[in-house]
Amino acid sequence: MKKVDIHEKYLGIPTIVGRSKKSVFTTLKDSIWKKLQGWKEKLLSRAGKEVLLKAVIQAIPTYLMGVYRIPIGVSDEIKSMTARFWWGDSRNGGRVHWKSWDLLCAPKCLGCLGFKDLAVFNTALLGKQAWRLLHALNSLFARVFKSKYNPNSDFLDSYLGRGGSYSWNSIWGSKSLLKEGLIWRVGNRTRIRVWDDPWVGDDRGRFLGILIS
Repeated sequence: MKKVDIHEKYLGIPTIVGRSKKSVFTTLKDSIWKKLQGWKEKLLSRAGKEVLLKAVIQAIPTYLMGVYRIPIGVSDEIKSMTARFWWGDSRNGGRVHWKSWDLLCAPKCLGCLGFKDLAVFNTALLGKQAWRLLHALNSLFARVFKSKYNPNSDFLDSYLGRGGSYSWNSIWGSKSLLKEGLIWRVGNRTRIRVWDDPWVGDDRGRFLGILIS
């Protein structure tokens, strides 16, 4: 049996991410490329392409996006491959994109197709992990991250610091998104900081700040 000193991947996710983030996610891009090449786009209708892209291609990076922030370059390459498959080949061999991909990612209620914007979806998934760090304090995930990165404060008051893992940097980067949707709900009053917390009400009488149960 071969001895393995360092596991490059665990559950399909790279365990070590160096300075070159783009090279780490090459496997993700290659996996999507192979899927697209295996489908006969000329034999598929528009509805069939839409189902395959939403159910398969845009679902492949979901697990990875819940742990790491995918570099913009990799996200743009995946978007380009998806757009080329959607529009298909023309008679002269070129690919004419009649609408921008950002427009196709708009919701169907606005008359568009509702494809996922991978960068926005990535931020939402990382925000979900940040929510767990804030509320699931007894989970192994929260206890490990808190003991290493913010042992003396909660997640909202934590600092990015230096030398943190790429996973911590990715999750911490979504903190601003989390703060946009948090409001005060006064509980037992033990965590209210009168001089530090923002006590500015909105038009519905709510106060901006951390959600307290």
